[in-house]
Amino acid sequence: MTHDTAASTAVPALPLVPGHWALDPFHSSVNFAVRHLGIAKVRGQFTSLRAELYVGRTAEEIRVSATVDLASIDTGNPDRDAHVRAPDLLDVARRPTMTYRSTRVSGEGEDWTMEGELTIGDVTRPVTFAVEFGGLVDVPMDGSRHAGFEATGEIRRSEFGLDFAPGLLGDVIKVQLDMQFVEPKEA
Repeated sequence: MTHDTAASTAVPALPLVPGHWALDPFHSSVNFAVRHLGIAKVRGQFTSLRAELYVGRTAEEIRVSATVDLASIDTGNPDRDAHVRAPDLLDVARRPTMTYRSTRVSGEGEDWTMEGELTIGDVTRPVTFAVEFGGLVDVPMDGSRHAGFEATGEIRRSEFGLDFAPGLLGDVIKVQLDMQFVEPKEA
């Protein structure tokens, strides 16, 4: 019995054309949830996000980078948001952004994993996201092609020096990113 080793080790074809895919900021969001007093969750989002998706010929060449303005936090309560921005909590004057750079993307079909490094202030830690590929669609209004993704993961506040208010706020923050990227025009 013979085996075709080339077929068994082939990298799955990517459904995305190579190039720099631009973020569609109007259809993308960074959402989070954190336990409050251990009994309920406070949910919110960051409303200012910049991101780019680079697609190469193989999955090993995929790169994602993102920057979130921490001052853009919105939990639906302006007083709480102002307090979270303050020096005793996020201290956005000292830590204005949170950045993510992927280091490895793997998977196939709809299910992928993205490993990378998250930086908040002067602390960088590895963070892995489970990524669901939502598919591709041609937008009728302008003919552009969009790709959709949902990424979920968790970070621990204490690992980034954000260990304020233990007992009041949970250490684990659940993160959900809903992202749409626009295919490069030269594709």
